[in-house]
Amino acid sequence: MRKTPILLVLAGLALAGCMQTDGQRALAGAAGGAIIADATDNNALTGAALGALAGTYCDDAGVCQRSY
Repeated sequence: MRKTPILLVLAGLALAGCMQTDGQRALAGAAGGAIIADATDNNALTGAALGALAGTYCDDAGVCQRSY
């Protein structure tokens, strides 16, 4: 099993944790996913899609909730 998709999701969550809106988190996750996918010789578009999904839904999953 390839570990790359798991790493992309984790990187997207890490980058997206400090953003305020779902859109910001999606953009940060997409950027991080694309960069990591390209660096690991994988498809950057797939990495961006996975990162964007992780960034969008990390708040809903309770992974990147802000503590006020």
